[in-house]
Amino acid sequence: MRRDEFNETNMDKIKTVLSECEYGTLSLISKGEPYGVAVNFVFFEDKICFHGALEGRKVEAIKANPHASFLVVNPYSLIPSYFSDARFACPATQFFASVHFYGDVTIVNNIHEKAKILEAMMRKLQSEGGYDEIQSENPMYIKTLEKLGVYTLIPVTISMKVKTGQNFSDEKKQSLADQLRERNNTSDDKTAHLIEMN
Repeated sequence: MRRDEFNETNMDKIKTVLSECEYGTLSLISKGEPYGVAVNFVFFEDKICFHGALEGRKVEAIKANPHASFLVVNPYSLIPSYFSDARFACPATQFFASVHFYGDVTIVNNIHEKAKILEAMMRKLQSEGGYDEIQSENPMYIKTLEKLGVYTLIPVTISMKVKTGQNFSDEKKQSLADQLRERNNTSDDKTAHLIEMN
């Protein structure tokens, strides 16, 4: 990462971003060409886990070359140029946190492991419950577990970039936080809080 002040290595902060994001982009090589696909995921037992069909381009690519990268982006506020300059366009930016993984994708064949991963994904994406727990012994789920593909990316490297005005002066940070709270768009209060914590 070129700008060290944007680098974040705290694993608890990385896990927080991963818990807040519903999907990420899985990047593979398919027939010699880059191929990216968005997938819902859960970070479970220190692995990126996702599900999908047992056939298709994604699976063919994984079988041919398991090396992959996975990118998750949590967008914060768009920062308009006029927050800092009346006419100059260049200050316009977006604040965000992103987590990037590199590793190998494996296909999970064990039905008990599949059930654990899918249950972890349900707990993340439907935390309010309202379903019968996914268990490999439950007759309701046996056929689904047999027919559904479950995949894990075991990371070799994990990196995180957070851009929330770390390179700004304290005065500029406070001014920006105040302007965001005054604008009060969807993520502005959260972004203002993140700016003030830097």
